[in-house]
Amino acid sequence: MESSIDNRQSATEAATRRITAFLDGPDSLDIGNIIHSTAGASAYGFRGPLVGGVTVYGWTVPAILDVLGERWLEDGWADVSFRRPVHPGDQMTARVERTATGASLVMENQDGEACISGELGLGTAAWLKDIAVPSRPIAEPRPAELPQLTPEVAPVGRELRPMAVPMALDDARAYALEKQADDSARWTGPGARIHPGWIAARMTPLLHHSYDYGPAIHTRTQVQHLAPALAGQTVTMAGIFRETYERKGHQYGVIDGVMLAEDRRELARLRHTTIYVVGRREEGER
Repeated sequence: MESSIDNRQSATEAATRRITAFLDGPDSLDIGNIIHSTAGASAYGFRGPLVGGVTVYGWTVPAILDVLGERWLEDGWADVSFRRPVHPGDQMTARVERTATGASLVMENQDGEACISGELGLGTAAWLKDIAVPSRPIAEPRPAELPQLTPEVAPVGRELRPMAVPMALDDARAYALEKQADDSARWTGPGARIHPGWIAARMTPLLHHSYDYGPAIHTRTQVQHLAPALAGQTVTMAGIFRETYERKGHQYGVIDGVMLAEDRRELARLRHTTIYVVGRREEGER
């Protein structure tokens, strides 16, 4: 597969993207993570359904590319934290500004509150060497029944079941148009790329390929892009459950992962931090 993307670096010092937040899935309790539904979020003390964090991160990508250029998609990194919930109807503004080491990122709501913030760069991230690489690269089927993920059974230091994920051209196009509101030819045209938001979002299904859990809240993503991730292939996700810990009534898990192309090249390496046991919140608490 060959890419038609122009790989020149942008000279833009700063860029913004504004978007009205929308729910990136059905508003129903019949979904895998009920925190993304009105009823499910209300049960945990939120004023409305939470838009998926990696979807919101994906909304920042046009601004990232304006500043760092197309090279970032295959030789760049991001380290972003999800600090506040994003609800449908929120007026979101992504701001990316060049820094001495790469770029800074913030995604603010209409009240000027930072819902996402982080750092970006080209080349190799300093933390890449700390991400564990699993030794099981061959995808395995998901069994009919899975154990429930709890702190007592969390598989700290153990590998997760590798997972095959088809990403057809039509699926890549639909993701960009429907979840990212982005009709750029880089996602929809010949040699289409797989959107970075979709790449970051594969870590949740990877954990669900070995364990049942939920509801859950994604809190941080670190991703190193290593090669062109092109649509029209089946990628493999593999990973290691690194650690679990409790904070403010929530149980967190940290998972390291890798995305492999059909020819076994590494497309991306990731670290995913998630709350897999959500503590109840007081009504009105943010």
